[in-house]
Amino acid sequence: MILLQIATCFLLISSTLCGVKDLNEHFNAGDGSLGARGLPPQSAMSLQDDTVTNDLIPEGDDDEDYLDFDKIFGEDEDYSEIIDALPEITGDDKTQGNIYELFPGKTRIQRLSIINAKFGFHLYRAIRENTQPTDNVLLAPVGVSTAMATISMGTEGQTLAEIFSTLGFKEFINASTKYDQTTMHSVFKKLTHRLFRRNFGYTLRSVNDIYIRHDFPINKDYQDKLKNYYYAEAQTGDFEDKAFLHKVNQRIQTLTKGLIKEALANLSPNILMLLINSIYFKGTWENKFPLEQTYNANFRVSEKEVVKVPMMKLKGSFLFAVDSELDCEVLQLPYVGNISMLIVVPHKLSGMKLLEKQLSPHLIDRWQKSMTNRTREVHLPRFKLEKNYNLKDALNNMGVKDLFTSRADFSGITDEDINIGLFQQQGSITVNEEGTQAGAITVVGFTPLSIQTRFIADRPFLFLIYEHRTDCLVFFGKVANPTKS
Repeated sequence: MILLQIATCFLLISSTLCGVKDLNEHFNAGDGSLGARGLPPQSAMSLQDDTVTNDLIPEGDDDEDYLDFDKIFGEDEDYSEIIDALPEITGDDKTQGNIYELFPGKTRIQRLSIINAKFGFHLYRAIRENTQPTDNVLLAPVGVSTAMATISMGTEGQTLAEIFSTLGFKEFINASTKYDQTTMHSVFKKLTHRLFRRNFGYTLRSVNDIYIRHDFPINKDYQDKLKNYYYAEAQTGDFEDKAFLHKVNQRIQTLTKGLIKEALANLSPNILMLLINSIYFKGTWENKFPLEQTYNANFRVSEKEVVKVPMMKLKGSFLFAVDSELDCEVLQLPYVGNISMLIVVPHKLSGMKLLEKQLSPHLIDRWQKSMTNRTREVHLPRFKLEKNYNLKDALNNMGVKDLFTSRADFSGITDEDINIGLFQQQGSITVNEEGTQAGAITVVGFTPLSIQTRFIADRPFLFLIYEHRTDCLVFFGKVANPTKS
């Protein structure tokens, strides 16, 4: 089973009241459940009945449920499947790696997912600049992109321009004359619809929560947009009240099935608004690793360090590719449902640096196109990662500069002078014999599989979890040392 949660928290600092929902109503629904805001909660039993992975869900541990997106959208609203024409690429724009080259034949949701993945790879490199080569990394790129999209609705001028440029939202809008900012937020709404539903064979959900200090004036138009596009309804609270923090932490812990505890230890008394995005995933391998075949093996962390790890072992048919230019192997491990984990292992320890540098949606696309299905023996270590990042410095270095300074223009949110004091992402992932996530990824122009029959992840490797229908990169990271979190 693989369990993965991310809580993306960002806090806006500054000050006075609006018509927002009372906190007690948010935490204490009439039946005590944690149903979706603004919609009646469904029964816990209906979720277990409709989810293939219900055998992995402890009884009575799934009181909160999904939004009934099918009822919200209606069966006729399928504009997201439309494939729009692309602008003509001329002159200097015809460069290798132009993002528009990946757009032909793609739906609006798939195009947005490509943009989000591109940003995710850039963010990974920005984080890696401040970590050691032997440190593990875990990110939920779609969580950060969603959080930044909700912020962008309340920004103007240079602040908005920096967000759109750094996150790639500008590229998405420029992909068609039919696109504008409203289109982008509508597609994020549809992406939530496509990703976080039941009956897919796995459990995957995203929840946005917004808490506002009782004396902070927030524009009603911004509140309405958050609720309409991101299902986030503002709640009032006292950030200096320990009981309030306990309730928020308990909610995050419940939504992430206990993986993220005490996400908010202490908040500055200057905090005026708190936005939290929580992502939870639970999946089962299509072909589980037999527990009795797990054995102790060496894992080469570096040229000087070797650790012992529980190594899982499985024989079956898997999509596989060899990238001769980057000197690595790529394997796709599918989960029950239309989601999978892509594992990338460099042949040499020194090859990880080049692989990290070259990661891009184009590279993933090339891997996917060169994959073939072969029978092989897979050796993969168990691992559990827990990471917590304050992304302010990384985002600032990537180009989002005004957002975290007094120059930030949040006039779409409030008339008060505010800025962001914290942008945090916290995540946890567990991969074992029961399950894991697999990503649909591809390599072009690289060597075929040849006669290799074994795939052994006994050195640092990358993993990418993709939802295939939307091309969405849900989770991404590096396992440099499976014995550490």
